[in-house]
Amino acid sequence: MKEITFEQGPIRPPSEAGSLLLRFTRNCPWNRCSFCPVYKGKEFSRRSLGEILTDIDAAAHIIADLRTLSKDLGDTAGFSQKALEIVFTDFRYNQFYRQAALWLHNGAGSVFIQDANSFVLPTDVICEALNYLKAKIAGISRITSYGRSSTLAKMTSEELEKIRKAGLDRVHIGMESGSDRVLKLINKGVSAKLQVEAGKKVLEAGMELSEYIMPGLGGKELSEEHAVESARVLNRIDPDFIRLRSLRVLAGTPLYAQWQSGFFKPLTDDETAAEIRLFIASLDGISSRVKSDHIMNLLEEVEGKLPEAKTGMLATIDRYLGMPEKQRLLFRLGRRGGALRTLDEINDPVIGQRLERAVRDLAPEAGGDIEKLLKELADQYL
Repeated sequence: MKEITFEQGPIRPPSEAGSLLLRFTRNCPWNRCSFCPVYKGKEFSRRSLGEILTDIDAAAHIIADLRTLSKDLGDTAGFSQKALEIVFTDFRYNQFYRQAALWLHNGAGSVFIQDANSFVLPTDVICEALNYLKAKIAGISRITSYGRSSTLAKMTSEELEKIRKAGLDRVHIGMESGSDRVLKLINKGVSAKLQVEAGKKVLEAGMELSEYIMPGLGGKELSEEHAVESARVLNRIDPDFIRLRSLRVLAGTPLYAQWQSGFFKPLTDDETAAEIRLFIASLDGISSRVKSDHIMNLLEEVEGKLPEAKTGMLATIDRYLGMPEKQRLLFRLGRRGGALRTLDEINDPVIGQRLERAVRDLAPEAGGDIEKLLKELADQYL
């Protein structure tokens, strides 16, 4: 049961919140990206079909136990709030039970294969695991998996269609950038051309596609190219979702070493907002839905369905960039500290006073370096 991994931690993207998370592989098969510390130095391996099926059996057993608990409490239709409270307060229920309880309580029925690239497994193995999953666990409405462009581009249309028919509904791809120079900088191991080929293949197979873009990844030198080329690639793909995940440079990554040496110059929050504006402005002729569903993004309101929401997204960024410097600082502090979600909230006089007091109180602790404090607040979510 130790291999059944349910999402933990305070920050869960809405795309995964409430999902039942399973693994088809161990660690990331491409652990070379210079900005990612998660899988560095960890050995990758494919899990056997037997291991995967055993995990599904274990998850099904947990879910059956929880459904019995809720039924015994008098709830025959779903998973009651009372049952949820018991699972989260009774020490006899471990983390796997708690996450499965959330899945049942939310009732969304989403399953997320959380490996970085499930598609490295043989197609027949993936299909058998998907079919077994649907047969063992009732109520599944959607199955999603991460995938890498370098792998997906090499697969045949027949293979992807077979996986889709077995039950995989959505694929998430960490495109990061559409600039070949940025992709080379971070040692991504893929080209813009392959990004387009992979994305189109997923869509042609009938699966939904979510592409992740990382504002700030090109640094100051490649900021404009990163924004424009990423939009150009996405204009050719037209994915269902475009998800923004603003760059955070963490200690221990090669990109951090490049920053310390002066080779890589990261963007400020304001420069990142300006880059996102250029990126949004360069999206054209597509009907994707832009999502800013992560605390790393400063402006959570920059999202919506293209093309109709484009003007509104640009206006939100312009509104932020047009704020007085002090007000932008207070908003950044409130956002990084988890107190604010929208620009309107900064106009609340009570919130404004609290943030001003926080600046006065925290500045001495940070040696007067507010930017250092803001970085530490933002990095806590990673």
